[in-house]
Amino acid sequence: MSEDSRNSNLSRFSGNQFNSAPEENDSNAEEQNNPTSGSRQKRQRNPRPPKKWHPWRWVVCAVIALLLIVFGVKKWYTAKNAVDSIFDSARIQKARDVSSELKHGKPISILLLGTDTGALGRNYRGRTDTMIVATLNPKKKKMTLTSIPRDTVMSIPGYSSYSPSKINSAYDFGGAGTAIRAVQKLLNVPIDYYGLINMGGLEKIVDGVGGFDVTPKLTFKYGNADVKKGVKIHLDGKAALDYSRMRYDDPKGDYGRQTRQRQVLMAILRKSDSITALLNQNFLNSLQKQTKTDLTFNELLALSSNYRVATHHLKSTHLQGEGITINGGSYEYVPQKERQRVTNFIRNALDLPHKTTGTTGISSMYTGEVEESDATSSADNSGTSSNYNDPNNQATPTPTTPSTGTGATTGYQGYQGYQGY
Repeated sequence: MSEDSRNSNLSRFSGNQFNSAPEENDSNAEEQNNPTSGSRQKRQRNPRPPKKWHPWRWVVCAVIALLLIVFGVKKWYTAKNAVDSIFDSARIQKARDVSSELKHGKPISILLLGTDTGALGRNYRGRTDTMIVATLNPKKKKMTLTSIPRDTVMSIPGYSSYSPSKINSAYDFGGAGTAIRAVQKLLNVPIDYYGLINMGGLEKIVDGVGGFDVTPKLTFKYGNADVKKGVKIHLDGKAALDYSRMRYDDPKGDYGRQTRQRQVLMAILRKSDSITALLNQNFLNSLQKQTKTDLTFNELLALSSNYRVATHHLKSTHLQGEGITINGGSYEYVPQKERQRVTNFIRNALDLPHKTTGTTGISSMYTGEVEESDATSSADNSGTSSNYNDPNNQATPTPTTPSTGTGATTGYQGYQGYQGY
């Protein structure tokens, strides 16, 4: 092989990728063939100097971030302030450690009260036309609603001098705490919290959440409610109020009204159980003057985040009473067997063991039934039946002189004073 051929082969193999880096070979070859191209490529590889951040850009970003933070914090504090404004302690010792139950995600109960203050021209505190025991069980993802007839006869804890009374007068006698004690005495179930909605303000609350859809189970026209059985309809505040209020045209009377009230309640809960709804200014404004509860802001947040799953499956029932007349007054007496059924229903929902139901505290001479714990005097003085270990077992408070407010009825004529315990 000639010298020129050997040099040519060596030149070819020296540029092979296995003998040197390709970038270096390409660069060297290019520089050899074109001396100016190498320097031009090196100039192109030099990184460009970074763009200067102008101060005004930092200012704009900082202002936007600050506005977002302020806006979020403002809405958060607005929500907190609104919830704080509706907080009202029940002023009783609860039957169990409710904070612990909520903290550990255990089933809880809430007594939902609908007052008639502001409705149909009334301006006094009023009785509770609606009484519903709600339970939330996040583990089982179940919720129950139990309606209690407004005319259920019993001796109200702490107010035996006004016996016999209707259970809906408990709130008028002594506020939410007395209403809680009355339900605990009647059914022997713990009530953890209460929530009160002024029926006169229901219109504002429904409008605050944008109204809701409902499928009526009855055809009727009452005020702003014009509905047909089985036909879905969207109700605004006025229509929802009349829809839940109508009673006399319902073949089932007050029990039919209770069914519609549960419908309205569930519709509101579905629209207002999220943080988004909680921070809605219109909804908060509607709540402030129309709602009271002993749930704190943090507890409501816990309910919204940890207990929403409980609304996935709903079961509802009601106490079924029998009409009786006592001293010329009409009442609903709930037999012990029926009370036991509802007691079992609620205690099962709360994952609590079986216990005998509570007592009405009404003498058998009126009801014709001897209760298992027919110790009327003892029950009235302690505020509970012998079956229920009421933590508020103390002497009967002395009520102030009943007022004679407009709309006052038999027995106490619109008692106003809240004594506490």
